[in-house]
Amino acid sequence: MEANTMFLTKALLLICFRVWFTLASDPDPIQDFCIPKPITSPHHHPFSTNLPCKNSSELTTEDFIFSGFKTPGNFSDTGLATVPVNPTTFPGLNTLGLSFVRADLKPGAINPPHYHPRATEVAHVVKGRVYSGFVDSNNKVYAKVMEEGEMMVYPKGLVHFQMNVGDVTATILGGLNSQSPGIQKIPSVVFGSGINEELLVKAFGLSLEQIGTLKKRFNPVMSNEH
Repeated sequence: MEANTMFLTKALLLICFRVWFTLASDPDPIQDFCIPKPITSPHHHPFSTNLPCKNSSELTTEDFIFSGFKTPGNFSDTGLATVPVNPTTFPGLNTLGLSFVRADLKPGAINPPHYHPRATEVAHVVKGRVYSGFVDSNNKVYAKVMEEGEMMVYPKGLVHFQMNVGDVTATILGGLNSQSPGIQKIPSVVFGSGINEELLVKAFGLSLEQIGTLKKRFNPVMSNEH
């Protein structure tokens, strides 16, 4: 039964990824693939699809393989570890309109509300139990506790979130249909970006002192000063 579940999950993932190749939000590639040459100019954006390609005679199978998902990333103080995979870490993805992420959450840990302005995401729970969901433009929440083998889609540009509600570290694999999806975490965007404090006081009904506390927590510059 478990083997059948894993087979179906893998099949669904392959189908989704095949659809993404067709419906990717990035520009369509004009060649089979483009393994970029090492970036030497500081003016090139690391996710640019205009980087010069290596000659095919220089390529090997290893250019199309990524092994970094075998282990989790470094855990933060909040219990979240991520391994982002994009053309910078896996050049084989360049021009293909895809990126991926492995997220590991210790029991009780969260992936805070955030969104990707340029990509839809599909999240697959590999291990554990995860409360997962998103909020639509009418402020309706779509959320449930996901079990191992289940997947959830987060539509492009909508706020989504995850929380480990199990007793073991949870592992989630995410796939996004852009090689540069972007990410904006709501707490950091609101309190860590330098928005005028008076505006925040009026918007959230908090005191200036409370706003200051939140800014110290989510502004990396202010956090390093304390």
